[in-house]
Amino acid sequence: MSGCIAWGRFYPVQGPLSAQAPVPVFKAEATGWLMSGEMSVKLEGGEVCKGRWSATQAAPEPTAAPPASGADEESLASVWDIVYGQGFYVSHVLGRHLFARAKLAGDKGTVLRVEVYKPDSASRENTRPARGVAKDNKGNIYKVVF
Repeated sequence: MSGCIAWGRFYPVQGPLSAQAPVPVFKAEATGWLMSGEMSVKLEGGEVCKGRWSATQAAPEPTAAPPASGADEESLASVWDIVYGQGFYVSHVLGRHLFARAKLAGDKGTVLRVEVYKPDSASRENTRPARGVAKDNKGNIYKVVF
């Protein structure tokens, strides 16, 4: 199944890219959908961000500050609430079985952290899109749809 490809879109909702008119939309693809594989996104100026994504468990935010070495695995819970509304992460994402996380590195210096989930009710059907969020190191937050 690693040959399965899902096509997605990244929509800037906060940060410098969201202030552009019109707001750009970036194309993405992920292999091995709903298991693990590679993900890539083509950003502004042709920059390509690539990396490995893997299925994991959406976990509660830690009450204490995470150690510096764990920063790559830091939850994007607050970003979910920015994109989809207050309380969305806890109500819809937390504890879901179909949840994935990725860190993508761009060929021009952008680092993009991505989280995606698919509602449990859609686990055996492909009729509902997977939703997600992303945050880059340039102050942009994205709504993600696959």
